[in-house]
Amino acid sequence: MYAIVMPRARHSQADEVAREVLGRVSRWLLIGLGLLIIVVGVLISPLPGPGGIPVIVLGLMLVLRNSFWARKQFIRVQRAHPKIVFPIRRLLRREPEVFPVAWQQLLRMERLLLPARYRVCVRWRRGRKRKHAMRG
Repeated sequence: MYAIVMPRARHSQADEVAREVLGRVSRWLLIGLGLLIIVVGVLISPLPGPGGIPVIVLGLMLVLRNSFWARKQFIRVQRAHPKIVFPIRRLLRREPEVFPVAWQQLLRMERLLLPARYRVCVRWRRGRKRKHAMRG
């Protein structure tokens, strides 16, 4: 049995330059698309529901994956305000923890907006834990 050997394709200098230019152009287009998605997310964020947050995170993912400068700025903001940026970092992971982040933000907003006697989320969680403990 004889194997057919294909000749290797030779890459010319022009191919390398074209590949580099195409890579830069596509990177800039993705950064622009990410910024556009972030603006759309900010515009729809006043609507009821979580509408703007996932859209902003999607745009942020595009920008951070394609811009070294944006990554540097994001790390600087993270070091300055870790409690604010941590939920965003959790959503930017490969397998984002959407429900725990949403629950944590709900608890945080409830604590910020409501007096202690009107807060219900913590009571719901404790009640569910008791029911689950009784079953198990």
